[in-house]
Amino acid sequence: MGKKQKYYVVWQGKLPGIYTSWDECKKQVQGVQGAQYKSFDTLAEAEAASRLPYNSVVVQNTRNTPSTQNTPALVIDDNGMTAVREGVENPPILDALAVDAACSGNPGVMEYQGIYIPTRTRVFHYIAPKGTNNIGEFLAIVHGLSYLKKHHLNQIIYSDSVNAISWVRQKQCKSKLPEDPSTAELWDYIHRAENWLRTNSYTTEIRKWDTDHWGEIPADFGRK
Repeated sequence: MGKKQKYYVVWQGKLPGIYTSWDECKKQVQGVQGAQYKSFDTLAEAEAASRLPYNSVVVQNTRNTPSTQNTPALVIDDNGMTAVREGVENPPILDALAVDAACSGNPGVMEYQGIYIPTRTRVFHYIAPKGTNNIGEFLAIVHGLSYLKKHHLNQIIYSDSVNAISWVRQKQCKSKLPEDPSTAELWDYIHRAENWLRTNSYTTEIRKWDTDHWGEIPADFGRK
């Protein structure tokens, strides 16, 4: 069976529009600070989304995306802010940073982002032409730690990756991705992240996002 066709809307990139392959979409967003894009299953959905602001599409997706229990813990209130669904026990803390990564292939084009949960605002984003999901999850946490320390913010970080949280605590990225010319820039970035962990102290608490009870982490790229 062939791979299912996807459609990609680029709101903010080199040339905004609708693209029919990830490779074409990647050309428009790679290296663009604050790039805004999302995939859709049908052309009709992509065309409808392209006529709306990016933030409203992300909010709508959050309202409609079910967790494994079909009841996400978080919803968007009438003011466009994230709120906890009524009746949820042991909900996540909202004043927090959520991080996540995505990878097209393994290895493949890798990216990660940090999202401030209350407003679903993207506070950082990074794309590498070749990497793995675990590397992206690791770098996302370290980037979050650095960001919060730099801005003197007393928030926690949520990640849904047990491996990445473990690597951060060990101050080492234990990926088996080969270091070669195609990954040299990424490995330089990884080594700088490891060095930051070894040379900086921080009080930020890193917590595991409970996907089974809360739904997808707010930083999820929505490509499942």
